[in-house]
Amino acid sequence: MANPIITLTTDYGTNDHLVGVLKGVILKINPDAQIVDITHQVAPFDLLDGALAIASAYEYFPPRTIHVVVIDPGVGTERRPLLVSGQNQYFLAPDNGVLSGVYEKEENVIVRKLTAEHYFLQPVSNTFHGRDIFAPVAAWLSKSWAPASMGEEIADYKKFAMPKPKVADGLVKGVILKVDGFGNLITNLRAEDLPENSLEKGTLNLQVGKNGVTRFVAKFADGGEGEPIAYIGSSGYLEIGLNKGNASKVLAIGRGTPVVLEKS
Repeated sequence: MANPIITLTTDYGTNDHLVGVLKGVILKINPDAQIVDITHQVAPFDLLDGALAIASAYEYFPPRTIHVVVIDPGVGTERRPLLVSGQNQYFLAPDNGVLSGVYEKEENVIVRKLTAEHYFLQPVSNTFHGRDIFAPVAAWLSKSWAPASMGEEIADYKKFAMPKPKVADGLVKGVILKVDGFGNLITNLRAEDLPENSLEKGTLNLQVGKNGVTRFVAKFADGGEGEPIAYIGSSGYLEIGLNKGNASKVLAIGRGTPVVLEKS
């Protein structure tokens, strides 16, 4: 059997020792584990940003991958630590909704509250459950593959609705979900929200904040220098970008900005 894969998605950043400590805890328990960083640049305490990150990434990993997702503004409180079994992958995260995007995509999940404290590092800190609960449980799971031994099933786990566009009076109203590292603006609109002939004509009528975007392209290179363009990004969302430029800075637009698309 190939070495087990454990991924890490956090809002820890990389300036401190925290990410390294998670890896050390995992490797001390299972030296054969293969650790993959999805991202440690989730906006601090931002559950939606974390939910988007893991929901966009996990499907590209092999079966039986274990995903540790730690965006945890309620660390040390009574919020529950969870082990979630999906169709063929596992997720460890606090019960705060950060797995909402996964819950939307997975047809059936088994959600367990972690109760088997002998899998935790002791004593458990009130400020670093990534180290003391989620990382060690992930490592032990990668050795035993026995999730049922780690906690009791629950049905009242927390989840929130991922932002969906609204259609009214021939308009599709959405929002900027995220600004990526290149400054591209990721909306919550998808290809099915566009007029049928947008790609064929290469046009649309999109209002992003106070800015109009009328060019719809298949790839970045189709956009002229400094020209705002719309396209379907790799995660399936409609995005606004600039060829070799930063759309967020040039257009002075950030997350939460409303977008309005004419459907006809």
